[in-house]
Amino acid sequence: MLSQRIADLAGSPVRAMLATAQRPEVISFAGGLPAPDSFADLDLPAPPLEVLQYGPTEGEPALRARIAQDLAELGLDAPATRILILSGSQQGIDLAAKLFVDRGTRVAVEAPAYLAALQVFRFFGAALRSLDRADPGAAWIGEARPALAYVTPTFQNPSGHCWTTDERNALARACDAADVALFEDDPYRDLAYDACERGPICARLTRASWIYQGSFSKTVAPGLRIGFLAASADLFPHLVNLKQAADLHTNRLGQWYALRYLDDPNRAQRLSGLVNRYRRRRDLFAASMDRHLGGLADWEVPAGGLFFWATLKSGADTDELLQRARQRNVLFTPGEHFFAEKPDPSASMRLNFSHADEDSAERGLAILGELIRETAV
Repeated sequence: MLSQRIADLAGSPVRAMLATAQRPEVISFAGGLPAPDSFADLDLPAPPLEVLQYGPTEGEPALRARIAQDLAELGLDAPATRILILSGSQQGIDLAAKLFVDRGTRVAVEAPAYLAALQVFRFFGAALRSLDRADPGAAWIGEARPALAYVTPTFQNPSGHCWTTDERNALARACDAADVALFEDDPYRDLAYDACERGPICARLTRASWIYQGSFSKTVAPGLRIGFLAASADLFPHLVNLKQAADLHTNRLGQWYALRYLDDPNRAQRLSGLVNRYRRRRDLFAASMDRHLGGLADWEVPAGGLFFWATLKSGADTDELLQRARQRNVLFTPGEHFFAEKPDPSASMRLNFSHADEDSAERGLAILGELIRETAV
């Protein structure tokens, strides 16, 4: 009696670990949780009563206009009339999948790719294909052409990689040449600790349809569940209709809060302070990894975002490592969950550095080092 799609729906391994991660004795590197002290603490008046009423599907006009100003500075053709406020950026992925994906529709993704996006695309029956950043259009010929390419090019989740100018230009050219719609997910762009290219790929397109998405979860508070997308003129009306069918409109109280944050005269100062705190936490985490995982794994220090991506030199299965780590109250996300074509086994793992405090991170990485050495013996 249930839909056939249920057969393609699997629970998120990260969400499954969240309940365990709430226990005080557990050290979690598994989720992409911002540090609690990063949440915006605005001195707000009582909200106007009007925000307790039903609102427009597209979102609050003032918030859309404010977001459009920021996107214009990034070079995007995204007027307020083509901004859609979302119930978290995960909703944007769901709407895009509903718009593009039938069973068997090809969707190009990174390898590794954001696992919650893979979960949604699989649910709608997508045929997922990995793309090559250096030459993404090499395989996009004839029937092999995907309908949609989904990427997180700035401080990518899970790898932390920031696409180079050449990589961004290559994908823009490939999408234009093959008429492949581009979905650029960009929730981490403000969390930049070192200089790197962050210009949107969507701003480089001349022909292809596009969706560009951002979020307030990493810079304000994830509990608000406020994200946004902008889209090319041909796609936007369909996304609005899909949003209306899903939930009528996004929480107006959360939108009111987000607008107060954007209009806060201390916004730039606050964001700079947040970036400095995260940079310090990243550097301490990197030093701890050197102490405890040096010689055992390979990784790069990310220029921004919230994650390290480490690959064990031994080639051991990190899913098996997780089972032993859980017994020692340490969590991380095994790499196998981030691949469209899953490696068997995966020797990689994603480590979040933003949530655990310095002492907890030191203890947790020390335990992982011990367990990896035990496996190598």
